[in-house]
Amino acid sequence: MASLNSQYLDELNELNKQIKSKNPSDILQFCANYFNSRLEQQRSILWDQRTKAEQAGIKLFPSLIETEERRKNQTITSFKAPFGENDPHSLSNRPLEHDPILAANEVNKSTNGNPIGSGVGNVFKGGYGVGEKNTLSSSSSEVDPNDPRAPSGNFGTKVANFPARFNANRRVSVSAEILNPDTFSGDSWKPPRHDITPEQLARLKKTVADNFLFSQLDEESLHTVIYALEEKKVPNGTTIIRQGDEGDFFYVLEEGSVDYFVNGVKVGSTGPGSSFGELALMYNSPRAATTIATSNCVLWALDRLTFKRILLEGTAKKRSMYEEFLKEVPVLKPLSSYARNKLADALHTEKFRPNENIVTEGERGENFYFVETGEAEIIRKDKGVIGKLHKGDYFGEVALLNDLPRQATVKAITDVTVVTLSKSGFKRLLGPTVEEILRQQDPTQSR
Repeated sequence: MASLNSQYLDELNELNKQIKSKNPSDILQFCANYFNSRLEQQRSILWDQRTKAEQAGIKLFPSLIETEERRKNQTITSFKAPFGENDPHSLSNRPLEHDPILAANEVNKSTNGNPIGSGVGNVFKGGYGVGEKNTLSSSSSEVDPNDPRAPSGNFGTKVANFPARFNANRRVSVSAEILNPDTFSGDSWKPPRHDITPEQLARLKKTVADNFLFSQLDEESLHTVIYALEEKKVPNGTTIIRQGDEGDFFYVLEEGSVDYFVNGVKVGSTGPGSSFGELALMYNSPRAATTIATSNCVLWALDRLTFKRILLEGTAKKRSMYEEFLKEVPVLKPLSSYARNKLADALHTEKFRPNENIVTEGERGENFYFVETGEAEIIRKDKGVIGKLHKGDYFGEVALLNDLPRQATVKAITDVTVVTLSKSGFKRLLGPTVEEILRQQDPTQSR
């Protein structure tokens, strides 16, 4: 939400600057043209990334196939003119192309780029003429029909004219790519892997693991991310990130220092071990600040498309593995397949060496555990060893069900891998049926 508010305020601030600079006579038309122009800029940037995205199995424009189908089967909706054929404000004597890109170009040519038009003649700067014989075949269009910015519909149909920059069928801004993990298994994509020394690996692992975006990654996915980082060297004075630009990369600073500026005002500085630009890995949002190197810097960069592919592949693999495991846990039999899927997404893996305590008697309980591999023993101070745990067994539920301290210590006998569920996830995902079974089968009392 904070990122959304920042992006929203940045857009409004820029719009206010443009309004003060241009002093438009038609404020609504000016605002409409401004935001359509920003949308076209974003679409253009995404279109340039299309080839790279497709190589990674990512669809930046999932509507392309839908658009082609609509071209074959659908006619364009005609709009009745609100003022009739004799509307003095319309431009019906000069037909406008339906294509919003061509129409925008026409406006720019006639107004020397002024987004509000020439300011002479018509109030609405666009026509709502009715029944114009304006036909546009795909062969005469200057726009690539596969371009997602192109309008949909059958261009052999007689259509009403729309105001400049108007397109009733156009999808609005794309804020993030759509990825389908189900399509990953059949492609040949492999994450990039760069040469990293053991010392660099240790430093990068510490920096990346501490970042909120990577804190929940399993060990395998974290290593994949680190080896996908690409080294970049920049000289002193280089603008690494410019406020307002589209963001594509996350950076880890290994050597050097940088300053951060917002609207030209310095707001901070950082040195080796810091990172910046992480929101670019999640959203196609403009940069919130400018980052300038204040010395020669060594950076490690990760692009958004690679990160999302690694993240989703890891998540899909984890879900599949956990789903199979959860099916074998007797206490979870009452759960539906959908509920098990939700539970699988909420689980995290932890590993313990022999003789390590997984939970300790008397401590506050915050997690519920399933044994995935290995063997552990249950120990109570007053009774000693009271049982052993193996694959599929669970523990830790008593502290969560009754809000009590841990009732026993669970210690690893061999190397043990457990999957954990947080207290909030436990109450939200398991449901009353499973909770009642857990109450009746308290493993810390007897085994």
